[in-house]
Amino acid sequence: MEALQAKVQSLVEGKIDFEGQKKVEVLTRVILVAATIISFIVGLALQSLRATFGIFSVTIIVLSLVIVPPWPIYNKHPVKWLPAKDKSKNKTLS
Repeated sequence: MEALQAKVQSLVEGKIDFEGQKKVEVLTRVILVAATIISFIVGLALQSLRATFGIFSVTIIVLSLVIVPPWPIYNKHPVKWLPAKDKSKNKTLS
């Protein structure tokens, strides 16, 4: 039960690393450009704005489901932070 709760909490927190952000950015650009081209060509072939916007809208919805949640594939390279310095050592003499 606690393992399930911890997994749900990690998904809700929304932590992804820098490599994950890079993947999301590249994936978004590629899919949006491809969807734009495909929806334009299909809409032009069918002479239908409804088909154009329908294909593009479905792509946006699917892309949102793939990109917005912080899936574990976007956090494979977590940042390793340096340990905190002792505050008493950081004080400067005045």
